Amino acid sequence: MIELYSWPTPNGQKVHIALEEMGLAYRVHGVDIGKGEQFAEQFQRISPNGRIPAIVDSEGPGGQPFSVFESGAILIYLAEKSGRFLPTDPAARMRVIEWLMFQMGGVGPMFGQAGHFRNQAPERVDYGIERYTRETERLLGVLDRRLGEVPYLGGAAYSIADMATYPWVQVAERLGQRMGDFPNVLRWSDEIGERPAVERGMAVLRQQ
Repeated sequence: MIELYSWPTPNGQKVHIALEEMGLAYRVHGVDIGKGEQFAEQFQRISPNGRIPAIVDSEGPGGQPFSVFESGAILIYLAEKSGRFLPTDPAARMRVIEWLMFQMGGVGPMFGQAGHFRNQAPERVDYGIERYTRETERLLGVLDRRLGEVPYLGGAAYSIADMATYPWVQVAERLGQRMGDFPNVLRWSDEIGERPAVERGMAVLRQQ
């Protein structure tokens, strides 16, 4: 059983989707980041950075409980545990991992900063808004070019790289983006959004 500690943000949703897609048994525990629950000592024992999501696998390596934090690491762990959505061929595997890292190092942080400066900052900071809005647009352009060449981010097959990126694309219009400018991203997003496991994953904790 996977104990999932999360909240319905794009970072949490990528793991929610993966668990649903992989058919792994899990139990969800809400960590309300609006109330600061991510800073509780008990949570930080499994997530030292105080960020959702985190998991504890009761049947980890050697059959022992095993905790994992950082969403990208969790996706790799779950893919290896289930044997799904991460190729074993070395070249195909690296393509998926590099696009997963693109989400982790680019899409997530930059979209997050755009959201902060546009929607959450206590005072308007034009430089921050313009910088991160432009960077969000640039990253969407990178995604659009890639998805004009291949069906999915890792190549021919749907993978954890797509699961990681999809929830972030869903908030792009709130970050000042015109998604009609990125037709390949829209095609990909619409296709992924129709997957039943994705619908279930996106719904996790939404009623909290």
